[in-house]
Amino acid sequence: MSATATAFQGTVKPISPFNAEQDAHAIRNAMKGAGTDEAVISNVLAFRSVDQRVQIKQTFKTLFGKELESEFEGELSGKYLQVAKALLLTPLQYDVEELQRAMKGGGTDEDALVEILCTRSNSEVANIKAAYKLKYHRDLEEALMSETSGHFKRLLVSLSTGNRSEDPKVDPAKVKTDAQELFDAGEKKLGTDESVFNKVLCSRSVEHIRAVAAEYAKLSKFKSLEKAIDSEMSGDLKRGMIAVLHAVENKQKYFAERLHWSMKGLGTHDDTLIRVIVSRCEIDMVQIKQEFHKHFGKSLESFVTGDTSGDYKNILLALVSGQKVAK
Repeated sequence: MSATATAFQGTVKPISPFNAEQDAHAIRNAMKGAGTDEAVISNVLAFRSVDQRVQIKQTFKTLFGKELESEFEGELSGKYLQVAKALLLTPLQYDVEELQRAMKGGGTDEDALVEILCTRSNSEVANIKAAYKLKYHRDLEEALMSETSGHFKRLLVSLSTGNRSEDPKVDPAKVKTDAQELFDAGEKKLGTDESVFNKVLCSRSVEHIRAVAAEYAKLSKFKSLEKAIDSEMSGDLKRGMIAVLHAVENKQKYFAERLHWSMKGLGTHDDTLIRVIVSRCEIDMVQIKQEFHKHFGKSLESFVTGDTSGDYKNILLALVSGQKVAK
């Protein structure tokens, strides 16, 4: 399924007519007094486009002389607060903040780094790098290199160049050459030349890599490029390479897999759950939900309902289903 053949759809759409001042007043009134009416806040945030939410945030500051994020921090809590604050950011701001979150502190969220960098366009990656440097006074590449190591570091640096070919034309001869090079660099030799995998997966076009994967199946005893990567690599590098391959082959299926991973088993990886829902709800959540149901046999909504609770659950369900939160 390619972006050119499919009109992707979000579950969150702009509201019309739209009145930023009215929405700002509604949110302020919901936070006045002894308690907070989270349903009112959710029914504004989850039913406005990101551009409209940014206008509400600016209007709130103009009307009341306060930052809406700060007001939320005083009135909301936990994962619900995390979602509410994320919804006040532009996609670019959110990507930059999530990349920083993934690298700060004691551990590194390697999967988040790969997810963001391998699913954004060249122009989006360029904007991310510029915005990251402006906010954190450091090159993104430098930050990635300080937090990761080995071949996985090289994978992230390659993705952060934002230099993937965007030529939709596929050259069959080049496809055969790349498939053979991958085979020679992995299965055919003792050890693995990871740099060849890095080159193909990070620099070739989406259409080209899909064709290479099909061609590789003719050469491989594993019958798929993914299984070859799984056999030849390990740890963060293996997960990163497979993530890039999945994102290239079917981005909506990849995001469905990320959502499923965030909720399967004991516990919930809330950062991943929130990031994927917030970042994709206006772009292709309809198709992500279809892929989720197709591959995991249950609706995304049922998983969210089973793994979350309270106002946090309600706002996530509003974002993925388009159904208002009951008061």
